[in-house]
Amino acid sequence: MLQIDKIVAMNVDAYNRDAKATVDLVNGSIFQLASKSEVKGEDDVWLATAPASGALTNLWMAYTPEEVITASGTLQFKNIVVDPQQFTNIAGKVLAAFKPQVGDVITLTAASIGGEIGSNGYVVATNGEYKLQWAAAAVTGLSLNLIKAKYITVASGSTIGAIQRITAYEFEVVAI
Repeated sequence: MLQIDKIVAMNVDAYNRDAKATVDLVNGSIFQLASKSEVKGEDDVWLATAPASGALTNLWMAYTPEEVITASGTLQFKNIVVDPQQFTNIAGKVLAAFKPQVGDVITLTAASIGGEIGSNGYVVATNGEYKLQWAAAAVTGLSLNLIKAKYITVASGSTIGAIQRITAYEFEVVAI
């Protein structure tokens, strides 16, 4: 799960794009957008691919509004499930992406990060991984510095008024 705190992309349209991937992606996933879709009607949709060695810079991040889709046969229903943790950008469907900039502040839950926190103070782009990975230091490429651990409060959906606290981490982008 991703919570946008302060990002340049909120005020600069050029840092926002529509994309789609061949795999399911959680919000906060990172990827390259090197080419556009060739599907008719998708003129402004870019193809999301996993970061690769030597190309861990200028990556994009998934941040689609969390409308959980429930399928029943050929029908699809939005927001029957209200828990944003159940949201996934489905492979082949268009998703929203933004290009992180140095100074952006974002919050990610553990489900959006690969590896273990341990004593690590950064999350970084890694070859072949859609999720940022915990690391001891920044890399040459997309790197976010841990500001603090915190909680995101969401409705549990099980009882009216019930909430749950999800462990999350606030980061500042320090390299792109």
